[in-house]
Amino acid sequence: MTYRAGSYVVDVRSGRLAQVAEAVDGLVHVRNLDSAGESWAAPPDALRLATREERQAAGLRPYQTGCDECAALETVRRVAGGGDATAAAYTHWIVAHAASAMGRSN
Repeated sequence: MTYRAGSYVVDVRSGRLAQVAEAVDGLVHVRNLDSAGESWAAPPDALRLATREERQAAGLRPYQTGCDECAALETVRRVAGGGDATAAAYTHWIVAHAASAMGRSN
């Protein structure tokens, strides 16, 4: 499998969640989400894509975890470069996801 930079993966050898930095010379270079700067290289077959549940448990934003509306709003926000698009993305996240992300129900 080919992994894209920015993808979230699990190193099956250790069970650690990481973000792909780059793939070079048959190895995938990843960064640990829990500690600043820690990175390592792994063969592609030692990695698997992180599940939505694993990404959510790590505290990643919903647009990184599969919420279609968050993904669409984030795309608009990036293209627009801020302003109302940023407000819309953040408002949706707060209303739809913040309570559950904090362990509460709406």
